[in-house]
Amino acid sequence: MSLSRWFAGAAVALGLAASLAAQARIPTMAFDSVPDFLKTPNDVYIGEVGGVGANAKGDIFVYTRTGHPYATLGDNRTFAHGGSRLFQFDARGRFVRELGQDVYGFNAAIGLRVDPRGNVWTVDASAGQVVKFDPEGRIALVLGRKPEAIAVRPAAPGTPGRGSGNGAGTPGSTFSMPADVAWDRAGNIYIADGLGANNQIAKFDKNGRFLTHWGSTGARQGQFAGAKAIVIDAQDNVYVADLGNKRIQVFDAQGSFKAEFSGLGTPRAMCITPGNPQVLFIAHAEDDAGMDDAAIDKVRLDGTVVGRFGSAGKGPKEFGLVNSLDCRSDTELLVGETTNWRVQKVTLKR
Repeated sequence: MSLSRWFAGAAVALGLAASLAAQARIPTMAFDSVPDFLKTPNDVYIGEVGGVGANAKGDIFVYTRTGHPYATLGDNRTFAHGGSRLFQFDARGRFVRELGQDVYGFNAAIGLRVDPRGNVWTVDASAGQVVKFDPEGRIALVLGRKPEAIAVRPAAPGTPGRGSGNGAGTPGSTFSMPADVAWDRAGNIYIADGLGANNQIAKFDKNGRFLTHWGSTGARQGQFAGAKAIVIDAQDNVYVADLGNKRIQVFDAQGSFKAEFSGLGTPRAMCITPGNPQVLFIAHAEDDAGMDDAAIDKVRLDGTVVGRFGSAGKGPKEFGLVNSLDCRSDTELLVGETTNWRVQKVTLKR
């Protein structure tokens, strides 16, 4: 072995040892959990939780992969819907109502967020759409559009209101398995479009007009191997959970790379607190079922881990593939799980 190879191998080994030692020093945080506080009617069930969030009043919204999917034939394509449902509960976990029944964009729930104005946003990986519901439950905005399932005749040049032909839509209108949504102080909308072929962040203004996008597939700065979760801090810094590269990347509001941090395992869900100072909660799982290694980290905005809580499993205080996090404070969280079909209410002990 050459001397240069020996030094390179030694450097990698030392770096790995330092990383493992740093993880071993992460303090364990004490917490309480209520795994069954959502009360549904007898004929309503919580399935795989695509997303969970709460508004300022404490009302809880759950976007879940449960229901009876079916397809209907439209004028020029088949519409599949009904594979996911959106439920509302009060602050005590009592069932209030269902929203968005038979909405075309409800196929395979992957995310949900509640914005500062109380609007509820669902993200659907299969439909490729992000749907905004106002506080009264009315659809206020739809982002994303799937191409036609069958070829349609291209529009004639100059035809008003038509896309580029074959159902392709207009620039910025098509996602490839979007996963999450966030907003900056001006109300601009950011979509993590990163579970399909795009691996990018798409940015729209508050009215849904496409502005720009950044990112591509890869491991360099500004590239992603699965842009799974996105949050924005009070200074409009954009944090993206880069699933395949096992890191969090940080950008400014225009998409310029600022920083990254890792050592948190494979990040699958993330939330940011509204207080001052803000902190991140980042859930990781190292297997597709979340049954081998799973936990949630409390992290400062510079990437410093404050503590870790939970473990993999199916019991109380255990997590199975956390897909969604909501944190309205630095001590209370809602944890949405897919493999365990539930939402846990977590309270950290000070």
